[in-house]
Formats: sequence, structure tokens, C-alpha cells
Amino acid sequence: MNRRNILLGGVATLALGGWYMTSNRATSTVAFPDAPLPGAANAQTSNGDVDISGIQDMVTGNPDATVEIIEYASFTCPHCATFHQGAFKQLKEEYIDTGKVRFVYREVFFDRFGLWASLVARCGGAERYFGIADLIYAGQPEWTRAGDPAAIVEELRKIGRLAGLDNDTLEACLQDGEQAQAMVAWYQQNAEADGIDSTPSFVINGKKHSNMSYPDMKAIIDEALES
Repeated sequence: MNRRNILLGGVATLALGGWYMTSNRATSTVAFPDAPLPGAANAQTSNGDVDISGIQDMVTGNPDATVEIIEYASFTCPHCATFHQGAFKQLKEEYIDTGKVRFVYREVFFDRFGLWASLVARCGGAERYFGIADLIYAGQPEWTRAGDPAAIVEELRKIGRLAGLDNDTLEACLQDGEQAQAMVAWYQQNAEADGIDSTPSFVINGKKHSNMSYPDMKAIIDEALES
């Protein structure tokens, strides 16, 4: 069995435990509704058995900023791609780069392809995460429609290589089943704690908000900065 088949037979069908959020999944925009991750019926390990201590938030901005924004998003969510290709750039210029906002990005996994994308995004470490995430979102219309799972994962490899990751590093990240399980368990814990049922969702200074226009987000941020 070659390395690609190992990946597709391993990570793609990974028994991820009873994490799958099904109650409100229909409210999210998911590019692959026919390609869910394995559910609890196929689980070999429960979330309670998964060590999530090694999974960290992806953070950019001033750690001591007055306003904290936590975004919950999926790499296969078109609305999330729209946000990151538009409003996020304004948010970064006006608030993150100026030290007014601490921005936290948390992945949501509605399908195996989003999980693969996150494994690639995290493969370069925290310092390169947002740059790789930008490439993944920019290429979403192409890689999400590449064809079968083998073609999709190859397109994600191409994005990783474009970001400067070598083949061996990429394969190690994509083959890391323990990391994948931990990421999904970590996602479920955070999403349940914050009541996340759609993407993108934002928690701004502890209060949850659904997807919104940039002017609406800006108004919320400005109010928080003034309080």
C-alpha cells in the first residue's frame, strides 16, 4: 500500500469518536454534505480518552488587547472563505495590526476535507498558520471541487508546498491520526462550551454572534473599545 492509500485509508476513515455535531449542522454552509467524518458508530476511541493538551489556539494580535474575537470556522465553508478574503483583511488592518484586537481562530470540522485542510494549515506551526490558512481559503473553489478524495488531498498538498512545506513534512502531518483525533475532540469541547452551531460564528468578549457584515462587526468592536 503506497503512502497516499495509507492516508486515505487511515486519516480519511479515522474513527474519531462521538464528537460529530448533528443537531444544528444544517444551519452551516458545508461544501461536502455527502462526505461526513465517521460518527460514533465507527468509533474506537471516545473523546474522553483523547489527549487534547497538545492542541493550541491559533492566535494573532496583541495578547493584552481590550477586545478578543474568537472565530469558529471551517475551511470548507464558503461563507468563511468570503469573510477571510474580505472582512478579515479589513479587521486585520484596522484592529489586529494596530493592537486593539486579539484574534483567535478555531477550526470547525463538518467533513473530513476540512480536517485535512486544518492538518495542512497547522503543519507549518503557529507562526505560519494564518498565511497557510489564507492560501487554503483563497484556493477553496478549486481544491474543494478537485474530484475524488485523492484529488482533493493532492490539491491540499500543493497548497502546503506553495507555502514552503516539503513533501515529507506534509505527509507526516497528514498521516498523524493522533493529532487528527485530538483536534476533533478539542473542537467539540470548545464548540459545545460556546454553543457553536454554524459557521462562521464569532465570540466577541465572551458574547456569541452569528455571521455578520464587517460594518456590524466594526460597530460591536468600537462599542467594546469605548466601554
